[in-house]
Amino acid sequence: MRSRPFVLATASVAAMANCLDAVGDSLAPSALTPEEVVVAAPEPRYVAPTLRDRIGRVWAPVYLNGVGPFRLVLDTGANRSAVTRSVASRIGAPILESQQARLLGATGTSIVPAIYVDSIAMGDLLLDRSKVVIVEDVFGGAEGVLGADGLNDKRVFIDFRNDEIDIRQARGRAVRGGYARVPVKMHRGHLLMFDVRLAGVRTKAMLDTGAQTTIGNTRLREALERKARRGVENRIVGVTLDEQIGLAYDAPPVTIADVTVRGMRVTFGDFHIFDAWAMNDHPALLIGMDIIGLLDELIIDYKHKELLLRAR
Repeated sequence: MRSRPFVLATASVAAMANCLDAVGDSLAPSALTPEEVVVAAPEPRYVAPTLRDRIGRVWAPVYLNGVGPFRLVLDTGANRSAVTRSVASRIGAPILESQQARLLGATGTSIVPAIYVDSIAMGDLLLDRSKVVIVEDVFGGAEGVLGADGLNDKRVFIDFRNDEIDIRQARGRAVRGGYARVPVKMHRGHLLMFDVRLAGVRTKAMLDTGAQTTIGNTRLREALERKARRGVENRIVGVTLDEQIGLAYDAPPVTIADVTVRGMRVTFGDFHIFDAWAMNDHPALLIGMDIIGLLDELIIDYKHKELLLRAR
């Protein structure tokens, strides 16, 4: 029987480095610059919203083999969890070069070593002995990725306003006022897929908390071509560290149930992940943290197959 690949759809926009370089030039020291300036600002512990100058983050405080908590990126696009080599060393788990796994990212696939972890715990999530892959880097300084394995009967609460995340057993359907309720289908067993509309174009969308940037496939770009302005080249780097070039456009408003998102920027291209997930036959959109982080609250109910969204 063929084993399933480990899927981590984490992606970043390397072009952001150019913006940082430009800012650095404008802040060149002068003769009047003090010797030392200390700026103290509280860093979000686990959940950071998307702001004008920062893409949001969702870190989960996870215990591995009873050690931690480690800050792992919650990745709804991943079917399994992953950690960095330093985490493997801290929990005393030997890296097994012979136990290799195929790591699937937004821009490519690579073969990586793995470790075995006796327990993965956060809130009501408790996994016994599990195979966890090793990744070289995770965006935002996280120590790994928490995948969807074990969440099939859970409800994930994410509160961007109050910097909180929790995972609980889902019993009855969540009763919450002021939320838009979005039914989802589980694609390939773990991917949260639902329908959205962009300028009247019906699109298959997937919620991916592990991706920094929202990306679309070529079929969607072609459908929107008459409505889009000229694109700007973006370089997308996935968790496998492979790179792909796409064109970023200011997209028309996207409607998700009762929520409308305006001013969305989407990078379009023939990205590897759309091929791997067989999502190239119809317009498709992978919604990343640049959009998800604009919400006030997000509830992912895996058991009842629905999302609850509260707009900022």
